[in-house]
Amino acid sequence: MLERNQIAAAAQTLHDHWRAGAKLAVLEEWYRPHNRVEGYAIQAAIEKYSTTHLFGWKIAATSEAGQKHINVDGPMAGRILAETVIADGGTASMAGNEMRVAEPEFAFRMRVDLPARSTPYTTQQMLDAVDTLHPAIEIPDSRFSDFVGAGEAQLIADNACAHLFVLGPATTSDWRSLDLVEQRPVVTMRGQQFIGHGKNVLGDPRIALTWLANELRQLGVTLKAGRVVTTGTCHAPLPIQAGDFFAVDFGVLGKVSVGFA
Repeated sequence: MLERNQIAAAAQTLHDHWRAGAKLAVLEEWYRPHNRVEGYAIQAAIEKYSTTHLFGWKIAATSEAGQKHINVDGPMAGRILAETVIADGGTASMAGNEMRVAEPEFAFRMRVDLPARSTPYTTQQMLDAVDTLHPAIEIPDSRFSDFVGAGEAQLIADNACAHLFVLGPATTSDWRSLDLVEQRPVVTMRGQQFIGHGKNVLGDPRIALTWLANELRQLGVTLKAGRVVTTGTCHAPLPIQAGDFFAVDFGVLGKVSVGFA
């Protein structure tokens, strides 16, 4: 396991590159993570640079397309810092963003704390702990110039490619009675439409939510009330550029949008 000073050095390097919009090839060998646990330890240290409470959590690579995009075999959890959240309908800067994609996502806000424990949480227990469902957009990026070759441990350290996030209003529909697997959000951009599918999110956004809680459980981390969990893209990551306006219609679940400059 990396020592505390190594974890701190890696976290500072990644945070400084994020703030500067700069990229690096790899973390230096002496503080480079070599497994998921070390990656998460560095990620946790990055949270300490935030000036306010944690906004929530993201899940990277919940779909086959998402896994191919960053060359990993399965999901990874990341932190959504409050400083990275953009208002619905607002404008996201493209400065320093090399990944240049946006993703339509289902997001849940938690109603109660889910502390770390020895037994896994079930999907029903997760749904009982949810307060609201929201349409959302994630705008990921990596601090690594070659994020495809960075590897799982470094990408987890890199906050699972978290960058910017847009949260739409809580849905007023009875979402608990809906089959989220078959929801098909429609993205409109540049006069074209792209149709997502709930099943692309680990087979079911609710299963993805459960995965996140259990990933945190194994790390000894409480999923706190009020935190938002965005569950991963329901469409292959869509290329974006300055001047684009990315609008997502989740049907009865609501709408969310963001522009790029």
